[in-house]
Amino acid sequence: MNDHDIRFMQRALELARKGVGLASPNPTVGCVIVNSGQIVGEGFHQFDCRDHAEVVALKTAGEKAGGATAYVTLEPCNHTGRTGPCTQALLEAGIARVVAATRDPNPKVSGGGLEALRSADITVEAEAQNLNQGFACWIRTGRPFITLKSALTLDGQLARSATNKNRNRQWISSEESRAEVQRMRHASDALLTGIGTVLSDNPLLTDRSGLPRRRKLLRVILDSQLRLSPKARIVKSADDDLLVLTSAPIKSPKARKLQNAGVELLRIPRRHARLDLESALEELGHREILQVLLEAGPRLNGAALSANLVDRLFLFYAPKIAGHSKVPFSLGNARAVLHPRRTSYRPFGPDFAADLLLRNHFDS
Repeated sequence: MNDHDIRFMQRALELARKGVGLASPNPTVGCVIVNSGQIVGEGFHQFDCRDHAEVVALKTAGEKAGGATAYVTLEPCNHTGRTGPCTQALLEAGIARVVAATRDPNPKVSGGGLEALRSADITVEAEAQNLNQGFACWIRTGRPFITLKSALTLDGQLARSATNKNRNRQWISSEESRAEVQRMRHASDALLTGIGTVLSDNPLLTDRSGLPRRRKLLRVILDSQLRLSPKARIVKSADDDLLVLTSAPIKSPKARKLQNAGVELLRIPRRHARLDLESALEELGHREILQVLLEAGPRLNGAALSANLVDRLFLFYAPKIAGHSKVPFSLGNARAVLHPRRTSYRPFGPDFAADLLLRNHFDS
């Protein structure tokens, strides 16, 4: 791609990001239509609006789409689902060239959309990846994409001791890091944690980004013995968005109190004396949960890594020393050596974050 292509594709990616929280369980897609060096149409996908990004952009471009270039962050679909094929819409509008950021991982498309355009003598170029690792994982495996997020001191300790009952503790990470966590929650369909974190921190675990979203952030707690208190803040704030996965009976008086408070309880099997994480993720996949943010303590972190279920690690490091080894990042039989497919580092105020992509579902 030339410099003009890169500039217009960057704009398409900006549009795609506007669909975060509004497109799931469909992929997040942006489209820009350019004619004679000028943007004549733009669009991004919102699930409730039905039209795909290409169609939205074509409608705004009108007759100016003839002979234009379409920059799309995901390969145009060539099958009929809730809407007709975008390849046909592009052809009928007279688009002369399509620049696609990446192939669609959906087996119903996966190269077929690009091939349909090539067979119609439209120039097609695919150059980059986009925002849809979650969609790629879910459409290919049936389970959500798991991002494990943690805040650590420089000596590798988690932000809070599991035995610390002080709710007025000082945050270990900066305001900038905490704002990024809210953006990560906004980009997720569900947040997963363990009962240990809930008992220790009494958190809300809500999306406080202030950004629009189509579905509520589903808050999921693994609680094998059903120790969750009806007085917990996460229970008191329940609004059809709190799911507790357990192996305990769900017809007990304690269970009924939680259910009356708006908590959904679901029994899942155990494996090696712990709740089976694969069964938990399978259940979330059935609910069309594409992206899960894992915010937990050392035991659940270790269990997820040991089971090879983590797709991405996002670790915030604060310039602080804990001076103890009470709360390590991970406990269990997690692999000693990770082999990231991609690694990047970003500053957040005085902190920095290591972003490690462990599994690229576009390549699998």
